[in-house]
Amino acid sequence: MKPALFAALAATSLVVACASKEELIAKGATIPAGIDLSGQWRLREDSQESNARIREAERAAAGGDAGIVVPREGGTNMSRRRASDGTLVHVFLETGKALKVTQTESGLFISFDRSVVEEYRFGEKRQISVGPVEADRVSGWEENTYVIETLDADGAKLIESYRLQDDGRSLVRTILIVADGQTSLDVRQVFDRA
Repeated sequence: MKPALFAALAATSLVVACASKEELIAKGATIPAGIDLSGQWRLREDSQESNARIREAERAAAGGDAGIVVPREGGTNMSRRRASDGTLVHVFLETGKALKVTQTESGLFISFDRSVVEEYRFGEKRQISVGPVEADRVSGWEENTYVIETLDADGAKLIESYRLQDDGRSLVRTILIVADGQTSLDVRQVFDRA
């Protein structure tokens, strides 16, 4: 192999290996005029299957029925996930049939089935964790929609959004998980005021 070609290939490999992790872009911190997501919300009957799809995606991400794979001792530094399983970002996804949303001047609190409460600060950009799993998060306003993006260490991204429709009588939640350029979950849920 010619030295110039070898050097070019080595440089290309170095650039690819050192490619930086995606940087999440902060969202707006200003509440759009007239928008208040607060309320008690109940999942519509025709959206009930969405929770089953989310649970199935979480199960697949956890390895499904596959056995536990233990890294070889002395082996190379393995990724935290296998190519056959899902993403770590699933641990940050909450869902439920009943939501209680409280909107303040600086943040949003969402209670899922009165058991788990998620807190979001308008315009936030921070690192979050669930046990040993860490991820980057941004959340805030994009026009009349509240958007939350969570990016795990492997580059998988969870994108959630909340917006009102039907003159504020219903709340639409979308959930999207993208990893390695592939969409592994794409769900739309509609909640009515309870």
